[in-house]
Amino acid sequence: MSLLENKEDLKVLVEELNFKEKVERSKAIISQAYEKYGDGLVVANSLGKDSLAVWDLAKRVNPKIRGFIVTTRYKPKETVKFMDEEVKMYPELEVYKYDAKIPERLYETDPDKCCDLLKVIPVKQAVDRMGVKCWVTGLRCTEGRTRTDFKEVEERDAGLIKLNPILIWKEREVWQYLALYGVRVNPLYAEGYRSLGCEPCTRITNEDNERAGRWIGTSKCGGECGIHTRPLTDGEGI
Repeated sequence: MSLLENKEDLKVLVEELNFKEKVERSKAIISQAYEKYGDGLVVANSLGKDSLAVWDLAKRVNPKIRGFIVTTRYKPKETVKFMDEEVKMYPELEVYKYDAKIPERLYETDPDKCCDLLKVIPVKQAVDRMGVKCWVTGLRCTEGRTRTDFKEVEERDAGLIKLNPILIWKEREVWQYLALYGVRVNPLYAEGYRSLGCEPCTRITNEDNERAGRWIGTSKCGGECGIHTRPLTDGEGI
């Protein structure tokens, strides 16, 4: 049976598959989806460790696979520099950004609205302009409390497939992959960050939860920006 139709228990896969088996499974998921969707398969590259692993996996499946990056006016200078270097290396990565005026310090007064404008809208634009039929993410179900109900293959928006090929990887396995294949990463990880976002909304913490440093002091603490929870097409979300 195709992995695109697989219904196995993810919790079992997380614990029972070894690193090599997980890597092979992830590549097979991307390969089968690329065979089905062709140029309509596009990787969402957040420039975080998980996205970088997925991007590398995708390029090993087929170097022609495209991707997009969503950046914001609040990204740390280290992330902006790293993004520029990645785009220079991979010109098939398209960058999307919301440049319209927004209320000052909106990230403090209404972080959900800030993320909707600066992150969700550009993702919608990327999906539309790049003709995306299947978008590939670096989501992992072991990453935090808000990421436990996702599947390896989903259709949360009618007609738009979402692929989460490293969903069952653990954090150490991501770092193992990046080290093994010599994948460059954002220098902010060397400072102690475990999850990267906009500068005002990201902190270094000692919590077990990887995403605990995101949106500290708000209702979004450790949560989501919205691209994985909001509708991304004009169709009715599922």
